[in-house]
Amino acid sequence: MAKDAKPAEEGAAEAPKKSKKLLIIILSLVLVLVLGGGAAAFLLLSGGHDDEDEEHAEETVAKPKKAKKKEAPGTPPLFVNLEPFTVNLVPETGDQYLQVVLSIELDGPESEIALKALMPRIRNNITLLLSSKKASELLPKEGKEQLALTLKDEINMAIEPPARGQKTVEGPVQSVLFTSFIIQ
Repeated sequence: MAKDAKPAEEGAAEAPKKSKKLLIIILSLVLVLVLGGGAAAFLLLSGGHDDEDEEHAEETVAKPKKAKKKEAPGTPPLFVNLEPFTVNLVPETGDQYLQVVLSIELDGPESEIALKALMPRIRNNITLLLSSKKASELLPKEGKEQLALTLKDEINMAIEPPARGQKTVEGPVQSVLFTSFIIQ
């Protein structure tokens, strides 16, 4: 019988060792979770917004639009090609037509989204502007350069309408380039 008692005592002794290891593992996991939760709470609460923080955030949100005008070195410019425009010019010596294809340089990808969303209005404004021109105004290089600046302002005003009393707007369009220009 003494022999039978020893194996029972050995089995009882092994069980507490296993449960101690399991208990240590569970306690360490709980400790890690509590510390992780505390760290997360600390980071969230320390990042709280005051009125001053909100004003600072608004200033930083407003400043990047103006800062985007200057691209980072090595960043390629963003161009959007428009469908061709064909319009009748103001008659001088009979019917004359202008066919022009434009490429627009933008200040960033978010501007491309705004441009595409307002494309019907932009195409309408460009068509009205182009059809109000005479061929004699557009033939010299200076006429084309002036037209490019006028188109730039027109597109910027369509994307970001000017405030009352303001005639020009600094918008997302950096330049308007002609990829094809035909007067017939």
